[in-house]
Amino acid sequence: MVDFTFTEEQEDIRRAAREFAEKEFTIELAQECDREEKYPRELVKKCAKLGFHAVSLPEEYGGGGYGPIEQMIVMEEFSAVNPGLALACLTPIFGVEILLYHGSEEQKEEWIPKLCSGDAIMGMANTEPDCGSDSASIKTRAVLDGDEWVINGTKQFITNGTVADFILVTAKTREVDWKERHKAMSYFIVETNREGYKATKIRGKLGIRASDTAEISLSNVRVPKSNLVGEEGKGFYYMMEFFDRSRVWVAAQGVGIAKGALKLAVEYVKQRKAFGVPISNFQFIQFKLAELATKIEAARTLTYRAAAVMIEKGKPDPMLSSMAKWYAGEVAVETCDWALQFHGGYGYIDEYPINEFYRDAKITEIYEGTKEIEKLIVARNLLTMKF
Repeated sequence: MVDFTFTEEQEDIRRAAREFAEKEFTIELAQECDREEKYPRELVKKCAKLGFHAVSLPEEYGGGGYGPIEQMIVMEEFSAVNPGLALACLTPIFGVEILLYHGSEEQKEEWIPKLCSGDAIMGMANTEPDCGSDSASIKTRAVLDGDEWVINGTKQFITNGTVADFILVTAKTREVDWKERHKAMSYFIVETNREGYKATKIRGKLGIRASDTAEISLSNVRVPKSNLVGEEGKGFYYMMEFFDRSRVWVAAQGVGIAKGALKLAVEYVKQRKAFGVPISNFQFIQFKLAELATKIEAARTLTYRAAAVMIEKGKPDPMLSSMAKWYAGEVAVETCDWALQFHGGYGYIDEYPINEFYRDAKITEIYEGTKEIEKLIVARNLLTMKF
């Protein structure tokens, strides 16, 4: 039997997340971080103190001990208030699943409690300047030299690159034939205070400016053998498993952005008058609002179904995760586009929140796999399916 209602405990989490966001994500802070491209450290600390960022991490490490549904709830509610601040607050543990499922006990005990308490921030470095969707074709190399790995390479668009305490870095650890490149990649813990690590903040982003994004340079960075995460050569498979999970997280972000944009649109059209009446009286506006609300509800159902599968099967469904991320991102962009259109010229001014929502929404169609990649995953699954 499929249940589309939250439990009482989940409703409590939803309300708490919404109350925190509405209180702390002030318009003044949102505009300051957006205009100055500023990372909101104090806000991130407040969020960590209440455990919202670690709601799905195991209690033994200091996390909330909940599951993916609760994680999606927090992301949706935060994103509905302000997408940029939401992302900054919830990404200090970005990539932790790789540590959790494949790290050694020593690695987990050293880092995950610090992440849960807010005493550490992490990131994950996969993308390179000439390597985006084709993740297996990275150029970064790690060479074993005695008891240390020596890492050289450049990573691009890395979340938390300039604020993290450590980064999970992908690097090639063996030479293989091009067709076997998926078996050449490994993950390493790279502490950001190591010699040779350099992070340069990327400025001028279209949106999510409160979230730190950087280019990372690794020049003869030495890490001990114990910093290898999991098995050598299994990094690509760890990455794909992570994306199957994180795409549902991005889908929840898209749902939240769409929900927040629709709220702004409804509030505005009820106030704005044209030809002597509120523009909410116009049938074409009513029809469009109805269409958007229906699409948001469809995206939400797909997103939470994808999260529920992780609980039912103990692992994500790649096809369902890709569907959710692609569709929710598309709905977020469409809803923000129409919401800004309803605002008219005012929507084009950054004084109005819909302006930032519009700019923030687009990233949901790009990171964690572009919408074209999501469609490829869905299609490949369909073509091997028995109907």
